[in-house]
Amino acid sequence: MKTLMLGNEAVARGLYEAGCCFVSSYPGTPSTEITECAAKYEELYAEWAPNEKVALEAAFGASLTGKRSFCAMKHVGLNVAADPLFTISYTGVNAGLVICVADDAGMHSSQNEQDSRHYARAAKLPMLEPADSAEALAFVKLAYELSEKYDTTVLIKMCTRVSHSQSVVETDERMLPEQKKYEKNPAKYIMMPAYAKKRHPEVEARTKALTDWAETAPVNRIEEGSDRSFGILTSSTCYQYVKEAFGDTYPVFKLGMIWPMPEQKIKDFAAGVDKLIVVEELDGFIETHCKNLGLSVSGKDLFSNIGELSQNTVKEKLGKKAPAGVTIKEDIPARPPVMCAGCPHRSIFYVLKKLNLTVLGDIGCYTLGAVPPLSAIDTTVCMGASVSGLHGFVKAGGEETAGKTVAVIGDSTFIHSGVTGLINIAYNESNSTVIILDNSITGMTGHQQNPTTGYNLKGDPCTKIDLESLCHAVGIKRVRVVDPYDMETCQSVIKEELAAKEPSVIISRRPCALLKYVKHPGPICSDPEKCKGCKACMSIGCPAISMADGKAKIDATLCVGCGVCEQLCKFDALGAVNKGGTDK
Repeated sequence: MKTLMLGNEAVARGLYEAGCCFVSSYPGTPSTEITECAAKYEELYAEWAPNEKVALEAAFGASLTGKRSFCAMKHVGLNVAADPLFTISYTGVNAGLVICVADDAGMHSSQNEQDSRHYARAAKLPMLEPADSAEALAFVKLAYELSEKYDTTVLIKMCTRVSHSQSVVETDERMLPEQKKYEKNPAKYIMMPAYAKKRHPEVEARTKALTDWAETAPVNRIEEGSDRSFGILTSSTCYQYVKEAFGDTYPVFKLGMIWPMPEQKIKDFAAGVDKLIVVEELDGFIETHCKNLGLSVSGKDLFSNIGELSQNTVKEKLGKKAPAGVTIKEDIPARPPVMCAGCPHRSIFYVLKKLNLTVLGDIGCYTLGAVPPLSAIDTTVCMGASVSGLHGFVKAGGEETAGKTVAVIGDSTFIHSGVTGLINIAYNESNSTVIILDNSITGMTGHQQNPTTGYNLKGDPCTKIDLESLCHAVGIKRVRVVDPYDMETCQSVIKEELAAKEPSVIISRRPCALLKYVKHPGPICSDPEKCKGCKACMSIGCPAISMADGKAKIDATLCVGCGVCEQLCKFDALGAVNKGGTDK
């Protein structure tokens, strides 16, 4: 049956059709929907793991039992999973093991623009790269075949455009492969030096065998063109841009397996055109391979290694006139990212800024605390770095920094990789204050459950990690819980904990304002007669508040009635309807 599917949805369908039985992932845009869609198939066990390293190790364990397994992550998540990744390259697999990594060229929702293709080469693992949803489905099924044929984990590289674009796929029935049994094999699975030394030659032989396969693999195809003045070597979304820009004018070599790449087939393609041009996003990965083959090639001398490409960019860089775009006569006002109305994080950042503290931030919705008017965050590096960084900052800076510096981290991120940093604080005794912003969900990636919420991926009740008990268990004696909507108490508690001469944790607990089960009191109103136009309420950056004719105005379609702005108004101009407010 033919149907439209998102690329991520098609990957999940591929898992179903390929007979995958076990899926473990940590949410990360643009990969999140793969696991969410996989969970809809009753035949697949799917879970959210605390982090990507745990997810991959769990998937490897499932593979050992003889069941096809899978895990998905975004590009920076592969950094977290790199430790097991490089070693399971040596062990190989029992049943097929597939990892999907989704890159984010253009950094639509990421802190860097790394190119995951380098991991395939470094870990010596095959990587497939689909260009649309149909290939996403087909390549998953192929990946399991390659995994079991060549005794290897197989990487599938997605990207934002393929993950979140729809195209036509043709679905098929689920086919369960013959189930393998686990057999004890220390020389294969115990990577102590004596065994690992013997596995390395097998990894190199596997790479050679996969390179030979790549020479004739149908996923690496040549499409002929009428004009041979140049030929284009490309893959993924860049293939789509090339075809939309030039159609069948020029010969195109589309790579479906991005590592290992064929050698002789590329040489033969280059020999048949006047000039070889590589069109690829981010690093010159394919281009470097061609240069290593001794080929004369153009690539990054034409196309930037920063951001995404487009159809028009490809045309212009290859000397063709791009069609004129449609322009808007009037400038569109900038729409900076902001926390949602009623976000429980907003008031905490307001207090932190008011106290003029140095704030080491982390990855999540609370990163938005860095933008004006809050401008309260000093650093954001990676998951869990706020807690570890705070320890180093305080240890190196001494008592002067201890009373003026905090770390902020979300509940899901704390479980992901913040708890180890807190253990370091307790163990090495730095006078650090960590604020856990517990909004009862994994927010920025779209409301996924995590070990602190009490529900699993399917929404069923499960073990709930108690953050207070966990913090006490790792050695933190001072643990306080506050309601972020109560700014006076928050400020008082933060000042008290900063004054303490020992490590402490403050848990700011209030569910995300967008959760369906959260009941709000309803929008407040502003009284123009009482409003003095001082703009104190604007200092929290709530999108529900604006100024009109010099007076504060509340957008009732956005306001949830959290009451934070009321605490800032000295003139009692903001409040409930029964206070005399007039906004509609």
